[in-house]
Amino acid sequence: METIIGLCIGIGLSAACGFRVFVPLLVMSIGAVTGLFEPSKGFAWLAMPSVCIALAVATICEIAAYYIPWVDNILDTIATPAAMIAGTLTTMAVSSGEMSQFASWAAAIIVGGGTASAVQLSTVAARGVSTATTGGIANPVVSTVEWVSAAVLSVLAMVLPVIVAVVVIVFIILAIRWIRKKKQENVVRTL
Repeated sequence: METIIGLCIGIGLSAACGFRVFVPLLVMSIGAVTGLFEPSKGFAWLAMPSVCIALAVATICEIAAYYIPWVDNILDTIATPAAMIAGTLTTMAVSSGEMSQFASWAAAIIVGGGTASAVQLSTVAARGVSTATTGGIANPVVSTVEWVSAAVLSVLAMVLPVIVAVVVIVFIILAIRWIRKKKQENVVRTL
């Protein structure tokens, strides 16, 4: 049961990494520093106050950068692989000791990295639609929704992991369907 709860927390935190890379790591670090969260073996560095401060600075810089026109689109190219790595790390940081090291890393890469990548790609698509339809004027609204979603999702993943995991899986399915629909509409327009 502990393994399933850990994977559910990992899914929620990984999805949050898809919205903003540093927000879930900061939430985990704050939880570890305050004693509300105990990271798995090898991730005790999350409980260091200096790491928490560094993650806070990185989070503020990341959030601020997404409000700069065109920089937000450029950051998406960097954030996509970074989200996958962060999703893998966050899932590994909450994995239980019940699984072998190999199984833990495999689950973290598949579940965490895959979830973060799927969410990140949907945010890239949303920003692309926003840029194309509004010339980027609505991108700050998209950015605000993304970082608030990352913060709320990170906290909820720690408190209500199973519910968050189900919501994230439904979101990913809907996002994939939406992206496929948009691609089909683009194909029809070009014909």
